[in-house]
Amino acid sequence: SLSKGKTRLIYNSLKKFDIPVMIVPSVKELIEKQVSINSLRPIAIEDLLGRESMIPDPRLLSPYIAGKVICVTGAGGSIGSEMCRQIVKLEPSRIILFDHSESSLYNISQELNKILKPETILETVLGNACDSLLIKNIFMSKGVEIVFHAAAYKHVPLVEMNPLQGLSNNFLSIKSICEAAQLCKVSKLILISTDKAVRPTNIMGASKRLSE
Repeated sequence: SLSKGKTRLIYNSLKKFDIPVMIVPSVKELIEKQVSINSLRPIAIEDLLGRESMIPDPRLLSPYIAGKVICVTGAGGSIGSEMCRQIVKLEPSRIILFDHSESSLYNISQELNKILKPETILETVLGNACDSLLIKNIFMSKGVEIVFHAAAYKHVPLVEMNPLQGLSNNFLSIKSICEAAQLCKVSKLILISTDKAVRPTNIMGASKRLSE
C-alpha cells in the first residue's frame, strides 16, 4: 500500500545497513501454484520501477562528453552526483562540480577522485547557482562546453512551506545559467526537470515548469 517513493526510501535505508530485503511471491503466482509461499527472493531496485529498466547506451552520450569541458550544477545532489559518476566514465577533459553544500561537494569529489582517469581534470566550485556573476566567470574562464543543470530545491513539503525561496531558487538559477551559457557560447545546456512539472499541483512542480 506504500507509494513507490516511500518503498524506494525504505529499500535504500535497509540496504544502507546491509539488511537483506526479500520479496514474497504474488497472489497470482500462489494461486496458479507457480511457486510456494516459502519462495523468497532478494528484491531488486527494478521491482520498484513499475516498468522495464532502460539500459543506457554510452554511444549516445560519449561523443558529447569525451574530451569536453563539463559543468554539473547541484553536483552533490542525488541526481547530480550520479550524473557525475557516469560522466567521468566517458573521459571529459575537465569536469567542474558546482554545489552550494560544502559537505555534499566534498563527498562527491572524494568519491570521483578514486575513479578519475588521468585524462580528466576535476574541479570543485562552492557557490550558489543564482549568482549570475559567479556562473559567468566559471563558464568564461574554464571554457565550459556542456552544462548539466541539476541544482534545485526538490523536496515538495519543504518548498510548499517556503514557496518564495523555492520559486526564486529554482527559477533564478536556470535564468542565470541560461544567460551565462548564451553569453559564453556554451554548446549544450541540459536542464534536469521533474515529472511534477506536468500539470503542476505544487510549488516545486510549478517552479520547474517555469524553468522549462
